[in-house]
Amino acid sequence: MRTNAKTRDLALAGLMIAAGVVLHSFPPLIGGMKPDFSLIMLILYALLRRDKKVTRAAGLATGVITAITTGFPGGQIPNVIDKTLTTLMLLGITALPESYVNALITSAVGTLFSGLVFLGSAYFIAGLPVPFATLFTSVVLPAAGINTVAVAVLYPVALKITSMLDRRTAAGEKA
Repeated sequence: MRTNAKTRDLALAGLMIAAGVVLHSFPPLIGGMKPDFSLIMLILYALLRRDKKVTRAAGLATGVITAITTGFPGGQIPNVIDKTLTTLMLLGITALPESYVNALITSAVGTLFSGLVFLGSAYFIAGLPVPFATLFTSVVLPAAGINTVAVAVLYPVALKITSMLDRRTAAGEKA
């Protein structure tokens, strides 16, 4: 991969993380927990670029940023654990062939996995302000639905944009 393409991928990851942070800034819903909109951007990046190094870096950056901005009591370390493990899981799932259906499956499974890891690690590290089942059913399950709908809408658009960027980068490298 050429330097221009790698730089473009890093810039794209940074922009997507920034968009996720903006969406992540909405107030908490239940027990200090809210749907993790930054996860949508991480999932989209993993689906679109499939670059293991940049995706791992994006996952770690997302974990640190969501740790800084979390409203969940004691949620800093669980956010880093969650995003790190979720990124590794996403890299495994994105080995499946590229398709719209696989993108939706990746979003749903990725969000459920992320929620389980976050709640599990928060339970052991800081405790939960309300029962696990309450948080899972009132936050994680709806977040999986929200994230899947968001990916259903954003994935085709993002795929088109990245395809255009790839063509422009390839044309620039030939010149």
